[in-house]
Amino acid sequence: MFLRDRVGPIVMPEIFVDADACPVKDEVIRVATRHGLKTHMVSDGGIRPSPDPMVALVIVPSGPDAADDWIAENMNGGDIVVTSDIPLAARCIEVGGKAIRPNGEPFTGDSIGMALATRDLMSSLRETGTITGGPRPFSDRDRSQFLNAMEVMVQSALRDSAQKTT
Repeated sequence: MFLRDRVGPIVMPEIFVDADACPVKDEVIRVATRHGLKTHMVSDGGIRPSPDPMVALVIVPSGPDAADDWIAENMNGGDIVVTSDIPLAARCIEVGGKAIRPNGEPFTGDSIGMALATRDLMSSLRETGTITGGPRPFSDRDRSQFLNAMEVMVQSALRDSAQKTT
């Protein structure tokens, strides 16, 4: 049996969390810790720092899209972004990253166009007063689905990063 020579060091994916209203921060840290991945909790304030040295708290100025802009400017292809923000997910996918909603639903290159179109349609309907309700409440089932989907996404990102070096 022969071992393959590596072309370069394995670049581990990192996780970026749009943390202001993220209900799965603890779950992200649990999965990231299991795999030894650096995690960035990006917020305009109001969240507690983690004692885990692999979890960085990034405080951005208040303002629309400040956290989104920081994440998009600092993540690389192969990294994972946890967000409910569809335009941020599109920016991440555009550079080769992976994105996942807090309910465990992944954003993909195939689904992001429809997600953006639906977002725009719903926004227009809300502006006209047609839709007055919001999303359903976050449930324990959503949390469980997120944990499963996040684990699958992290394993996929780790495989992808290992293949880039061989």
